[in-house]
Amino acid sequence: MPSAHLNSVSSQRLCSLCHLLLRAKKRSWEVPGGCKSYSQANNPHPKNQVGKMSHLKNKAEKQKRQQEKLESIEARLATGQKEEPPRQTRAWALKNTVLYDIPTVAGEKKDTSGPLPTSYSPRYIEAAWYAWWVKEGFFKPEYQHRLLHQKPETFCLSIPPPNVTGSLHLGHALTIAIEDALVRWKRMEGCKVLWVPGSDHAGIATQAVVEKKIWKERRALRQDLTREEFLQEVWNWKEAKGNEIFQQMKAMGASLDWDRACFTMDSDFSQAVTEAFVRLHEDGLIYRNRQLVNWSCALRSAISDIEVENRQLEGRTELSVPGVQGKVPFGVLVTFAYKVEGEEGEELPVATTRPETMLGDVAVAVHPDDQRYTHLHGKRLCHPFTGHLLPVITDPSVEQDMGTGAVKITPAHSHVDYELGRRRGLPFVSVIAEDGTMTAECGEWLQGQNRFLAREKVLAALKERGLFRGVKEHPLVLPLCSRSGDVIENLLKSQWFVRCEAMARRALEAVESGGLKLIPEFYEKNWRNWLLKTNDWCISRQLWWGHQIPAYRVTVLGSPDLRDEESDGLWVVGRTEAEARKKAAGMLGKSEEDLKLVRDVDVLDTWFSSALFPFAALGWPRQTEDLQQFYPNSLLETGSDLLFFWVARMVMLGEQLTEKLPFSQVFLHSMVRDAHGRKMSKSLGNVIDPLDVIHGASLQALQKKIQNSNLDPKEVAIALEGQQKGFPQGIPECGTDALRFALCSYSTQGDGINLDVAAVENASRFCNKVWNALKFTLAALGEGFTPLAPEEFFPSSPMDRWILSRLYHTVQDCTQWFEEYELHLITTSVHLFWLHDFCSVYMESTKPILNSRDPARLLSTRQTLYSCVDLALRLLSPFMPFLTEELWQRLPKVDSKSHPSICVARYPDTKQLAHWSHPEEEANFLLVQEVIKAVRSLRTKLQLTKARPAVYVVCPELSARGVYENYQEALQTLSLAGSLRLLPDSEGAQPPVSCITMKANNHTDVYVDLQGLVDPQEELLKLRSSQQKLERQLADLTVRIQEARYQAQSSLKAKSNLQKKISLLHSQLEQIRQATETFQKMAAR
Repeated sequence: MPSAHLNSVSSQRLCSLCHLLLRAKKRSWEVPGGCKSYSQANNPHPKNQVGKMSHLKNKAEKQKRQQEKLESIEARLATGQKEEPPRQTRAWALKNTVLYDIPTVAGEKKDTSGPLPTSYSPRYIEAAWYAWWVKEGFFKPEYQHRLLHQKPETFCLSIPPPNVTGSLHLGHALTIAIEDALVRWKRMEGCKVLWVPGSDHAGIATQAVVEKKIWKERRALRQDLTREEFLQEVWNWKEAKGNEIFQQMKAMGASLDWDRACFTMDSDFSQAVTEAFVRLHEDGLIYRNRQLVNWSCALRSAISDIEVENRQLEGRTELSVPGVQGKVPFGVLVTFAYKVEGEEGEELPVATTRPETMLGDVAVAVHPDDQRYTHLHGKRLCHPFTGHLLPVITDPSVEQDMGTGAVKITPAHSHVDYELGRRRGLPFVSVIAEDGTMTAECGEWLQGQNRFLAREKVLAALKERGLFRGVKEHPLVLPLCSRSGDVIENLLKSQWFVRCEAMARRALEAVESGGLKLIPEFYEKNWRNWLLKTNDWCISRQLWWGHQIPAYRVTVLGSPDLRDEESDGLWVVGRTEAEARKKAAGMLGKSEEDLKLVRDVDVLDTWFSSALFPFAALGWPRQTEDLQQFYPNSLLETGSDLLFFWVARMVMLGEQLTEKLPFSQVFLHSMVRDAHGRKMSKSLGNVIDPLDVIHGASLQALQKKIQNSNLDPKEVAIALEGQQKGFPQGIPECGTDALRFALCSYSTQGDGINLDVAAVENASRFCNKVWNALKFTLAALGEGFTPLAPEEFFPSSPMDRWILSRLYHTVQDCTQWFEEYELHLITTSVHLFWLHDFCSVYMESTKPILNSRDPARLLSTRQTLYSCVDLALRLLSPFMPFLTEELWQRLPKVDSKSHPSICVARYPDTKQLAHWSHPEEEANFLLVQEVIKAVRSLRTKLQLTKARPAVYVVCPELSARGVYENYQEALQTLSLAGSLRLLPDSEGAQPPVSCITMKANNHTDVYVDLQGLVDPQEELLKLRSSQQKLERQLADLTVRIQEARYQAQSSLKAKSNLQKKISLLHSQLEQIRQATETFQKMAAR
């Protein structure tokens, strides 16, 4: 073939095109004035907060914008001003919904014998397939032995178990789309695949849901029931509602092995939790201690770090707090004075944002080198309400330049003060109780008062005693309970803790040694930073729903019962009470009958049981067949926000309890945000429900959800306005496949995914394109077509070789990107093949052949069409399982041994298709496409919509002209030319004078004959207008480039860019000059 001269250049063009299309790839004490802020009081390591300040600042700015927006809406409502009309977006038309109405028993195969509906309809496509897939066992690893292309490789991963209370949100949808694509790909590759489903009991969330339910139905509190009665209510609710999210996951097409589904409160899983607790305790890694924990007074429970939301306040801010009428001011700095014992008129001022905690002050600290307070070293201060004397102590960590330089010390309510109090042997005085009221330590005048009402009383009393020194606004970080909205307190509690240091060190070594790979790699830095600073983990939760801690408090019968929490007594841990009793008897040297055991009423942190999921879901601690086959898992895929709270804990407990890493790779996807990059929030009205995208929703339906939510009425106003602006037409029905494909089309390994519903609409249109391509192909194949296997088909025509070579390289790209988890590059590559290569180019080029009567060419073209759609559907199947199954089932099969479903069909393999690789054909066709592009560009400019003009391709270069000759039929068809002639030059056989010309490349010009197709006078007027416009632009740039100031101040890059603009204008003017000559000649005839 005459292409050798062009191959190197064209291959470079091919490379460039592919890359363009596919590569997308000293501790700080208190705040000024010696005051303590909430953020420091609730963080064991205040210096670790420095890296978060930028995030908190951004959050504060967002809250400020939201407040401004709220004020704007309130002002508009108060004045009766009408809302601004929403911005107009492209309206979407309601689709003609086609339903699958053939009676089909659940689990039976869908009837595909009838003709395809006219257009793509998600509801028609998605009907009936999933139940058949499940019944046939396609999703089970045992099905692998029936595959002719089976591999020895095992692939296993566990889905991050969603909360049993939950419903499908975009985070779940993204996880399912990614994981199911990987699982389906591996299954089609022939691997033994297990994707483990499960749900989490979600202690706090589930208990809260059921408490609301019984209050609504009976006006009863949890405390009005026994623990057993309440737990039965929870189980009843779980049986009735708890599997809803599983049904939604099935609607998403998730190919999970449902026979292996587990729930973290199932008996087998509960046994694993108990076993883990006992083993860790026996290894000295779980211990009981009295220390500070994050406490939610509304929930009356300790909560995990992940359940604490830090809210940045810029100054005085009034907030609603559960249990308090009216709003409570925060962001206020109060200064008061302590009188010095025996020193008339001597005082030491301190400042705080939490004046109610001064009842628990046990000392005041100053820097040892602070000359202002040297004379007070060793002195004592008089507490105005308790009468206690507080020592003035010195500590080098106090920043003497911050405010007064004197810091009040409250060890029982501040992590910072707790550490100092332990070092200095200070007493711990708890002044806030579990329910948020003041304790007896405060005196009768405050005991039982809510902490925030007590704050006002304390301030009034300080003023009355003449100790109040002032108040001012002050920025702070306020820790809030994400579950209840309550302000978090640090309380001293006897709790169970996991010792994390040694396990964290091994988890860090696993990544550093390469045993555990984090994808993307930039998370390794975060992994290291967190594990080096990790603290012991409080795992006690004061709830009823959850895994009750297998620990027992032991007393000897006849001895006094120790009820003081500070005298915690003897605790033993056991798998059963009998085991614990036997342990206790051995420890105390008593008979088992002499002992009384009372089980800890607390339950374990939900994250503790979740951390066991990869192995407990497979049967651990029993050595089950599943555990031996599928543990360790091959991969963990989850959101990047769970790297520390779940992933790190799985790695730590997995290594400790099984002596193996639970998985060898962790793939972390980005968070889903709205189209503008904002976090999705009900209060902003930008939350997108995946089911609304799948089934469609009117604006009225979307707004009804907001109105029926539990948002504050003022937040509802903001949300409704945001929703109306974001979705003025509602959300169109897009279908599951389109949603999955769109989610995977974003780069999941970046900073975030800014999801636009328009992207899902585009994916839905792509589905319709594939649908129509199959209709075309099926019509072209006709009745009785018998396809060949890919290995048996050797294409002969240039276009057949080109499209199959493109298919080969698409397969090659998809395989590579799957291995690297770059799903967005796979979707780009598959989308490019279907839309550009196959539909826009190859299918169009076949129309003259299909209308011909050449049997050999017809057979080759039909086989090529079949090969393309068969294999391209398989490439698409991991992302669009419903559409590809519907269409693939309608294709004729190679033989009777063909796979029953596309989801277990063989994924295209480059080894199988190696004989289709013709890179020189692809390079040559890129040259042909340059000519096609030039002709179509001229057609567009001249608005030749239906005309088929004569086209002349002038190319003096022999090798290039040989390529054009080889593709002449396709060149004419795709250029929409009435006729097409190839000329060696324009000197010999000249094109007609009525031709307009354009340069296709360095050696090829195209001429389009316009005789009888356009009005030359009209075209001359248009050209004259364009010429004048370009000449003005050229004059302006010429003047600018000649200015001395420009020459002196502009960079070389700026000058170069301007020169390029000038060159382009000259080129455009030359094209206008040539076109003008053509039209003048035409007009003169």
